[in-house]
Amino acid sequence: MSPHLVGYARVSTNQQDLSSQQAGLKALGVPDELVYVDHGLTGRNRERPGLEQALATCRAGDTLAITKLDRLARSLPDARDIVENLTKRNIKLSLGGSIHDPSVPVGNPLLNVLAMAAEFDSDLIRARTRAGMQIAKGRLRGKQPKLSPIQEKHIVALHHGGKHTSAEIAELFGVARSMVYRIVERTSADSAK
Repeated sequence: MSPHLVGYARVSTNQQDLSSQQAGLKALGVPDELVYVDHGLTGRNRERPGLEQALATCRAGDTLAITKLDRLARSLPDARDIVENLTKRNIKLSLGGSIHDPSVPVGNPLLNVLAMAAEFDSDLIRARTRAGMQIAKGRLRGKQPKLSPIQEKHIVALHHGGKHTSAEIAELFGVARSMVYRIVERTSADSAK
């Protein structure tokens, strides 16, 4: 049985795109049917179905290909565990086309440096996110109402006056007819309490 190239790609959110990683894996010679992916899972998450499938597909002599180490793991212990598992199973790791070889003197130290850089980058992102949230605390209130309470009262008064249709009122205030109905309904429910 000839050795295979098995690919793995990952993005942290469902909104991110895998196409550049998939193109990179294709350029490395990985067949499309042997590319396993994870959407919306961070590199710190050990439970990744795509990674588990990729690792299960690899046999002795095969090569697991990734475009960058941070796609495989975002922490030094995770990267070490995965690479140690691959090494024990006689599976090579291709990092963007460069084969990681733990038997040469520079192999493991280089992997450790790359894994530390990935972990450091992940820590920086988390710290910036926390700092941004701390600065914005109390100021993030979500979507602001389109109309002020005074405008809503005016809509209700016009609607109850009976001289204007809901469509005319909606056009006058630059809102959808459904919003006029909701405002009138909410006001009626509030006054019934």
